[in-house]
Parts: sequence; structure tokens; C-alpha cells
Amino acid sequence: MNDPDADAPAAPLRSPVDADAIDVHVHVEVDESGRLSLPGSFNAAMAHYFGTSDAPPGIDDLAAYYRERRLAAVVFSVDIEAFTGYPALSNEEIAEGAARNGDVLIPFASIDPAKGRRGAAHLRRLATDHGVKGLKFHPSLQNFAPDDRSAYPLLEAAEELGLVATFHTGQTGIGAGMRGGGGVSLALSNPMLLDRVAIDFPDLSIVMAHPSFPWQDEALAVATHKPNVYIDLSGWSPKYFPPNLVRYANSLLQDKVLFGSDHPAITPDRWLSDFAALDIKDSVRPKVLKDNAVKLLRLTP
Repeated sequence: MNDPDADAPAAPLRSPVDADAIDVHVHVEVDESGRLSLPGSFNAAMAHYFGTSDAPPGIDDLAAYYRERRLAAVVFSVDIEAFTGYPALSNEEIAEGAARNGDVLIPFASIDPAKGRRGAAHLRRLATDHGVKGLKFHPSLQNFAPDDRSAYPLLEAAEELGLVATFHTGQTGIGAGMRGGGGVSLALSNPMLLDRVAIDFPDLSIVMAHPSFPWQDEALAVATHKPNVYIDLSGWSPKYFPPNLVRYANSLLQDKVLFGSDHPAITPDRWLSDFAALDIKDSVRPKVLKDNAVKLLRLTP
């Protein structure tokens, strides 16, 4: 006998908790006026590195894209104003766009550590008035070492507010191929620099973004040793994950690894398709795709 509900349309999403998976690493690369998040030369180098050519989507288009796929997404930009002189996209505008699309989008902020205590006060307002859930850092682009204490005013506020701190780790496509790499220092994104941060902020949830080439084993060591440190799997197709990363994801770190695409550099469609073919235990797969993110972000229906 046929199931009468078999072909019924899926119920609409009411909140990110209802999604089939949560992508914890999605970039907002253009604001509502059409201004890009990076200077033109950096955008061109990154597009060449990732082989992308489409114009980046606005936040409402991002929401529609994820909603169509029954996915939720953590969205943010990156404030690199001190290093480049290029003004950051508005955190408030991103948070407001996420609020308009609260069924699928979760807002993070980005504040350049060079903004010090003023930046920390801004973060407090973003958390209390605009509902941001976390903070995104890119040490190589913001030109700071995570353990040099320059970001500590922001991290103190984040820990107090119960926010998540996501740090880019490993190589970056931004600046790749440019003269002198665009001045971008890869060494600042060594995940071992986060070990001291995890000691100084034991109650702060820290996410190391990306498989951390060429320091993957260092990232695994920090995440295994420090209970407040996680790894998101964005920026790489899963078919290229190092074997040791897959081994740890299936065992010691199964509660601490997270689905992330790095969209629009890598689409969630491609990431999920390749992840489906990865040798991940059936019991671990839903943790990576959604359950770990729900706990980390303290999401409720």
C-alpha cells in the first residue's frame, strides 16, 4: 500500500534547527549597495585560485539558495580595514539580513582586532541588539597573531557573551599568486597559535576553520587537547581531506568537527556530494552535518 505522505512537500523551515544540515562557514561578499567585501585585486586573485566567475550573491539571495536546499548557514564578512585600508561591510546590515531570513541564516560579526576596546564595545552591541552568535577572525588578512593579545579585548567580550570565535587556519587563497602574496602572511594562521588562546579563554568556544594545510596535525593536536576547540571542514572538497583528519573525525573528534562549505568559493552542493562518498561512520555523519553545530551554537527551535 502506498504511503499517502510519501510525495507530500516538506514542511517549511521555521528555524535553523529544522534544517537538514547547518553550514557553519558562509561568506557575505557584497553589501546591499553592491560593494564587495575585498579590494578588487584580492577578489581577482581569489576568483582565479578557486576558479569562480559568478558575481557573489547578496544576503537575501544566499538565504533563498540555502532555503531551497533545506540548509541553514552561518554568515559573516571579514573586517580587514587596518591591513588594507578598505572599509568593512556592515555587521549590522548582515545581522539585519539574517534576521529577515531567520529560518535559515545565523549571523556572525567580524571586527578587526586593531580596533581594540572600541571594537569590543561594538561587539557587545551587535550581540545584545542584533543577535550575532559569534565572531570571525582571519589572522593572515587582519595581520595579527592569535596569541599576541591584540584580539583579547574582543575575545574577552565574546567569552562573556557566550559567543563562538571562528579563526581562519592554514593557507588562504586570498593573495595567492599576487606579488609577495599581497603581503598576506600565512604563518599567522598556524593553528598552534590558538593553543595559548584556548588556555587563556577556557570558556570560549573556538573554531579552527578549514583543514589546516600545511599544519593539519597541529590542528588535530589542539582540538584533541583543548575541550573548547573545534574544527570546521570548510574550504576543501571532502575528497581531498587528509586521511588523518578523516580518522580523527570518525573517532576522537567526532563531536567537534563541523560541516562548512566556504560558499561561494565552494558550494554546499559540491561539498555535500563529496562528503556523501567519504568514509565516515553512519553514527558520525549526522553529528558533522548538523548535531555538533546545534550544540556549539546553542540553537533552539
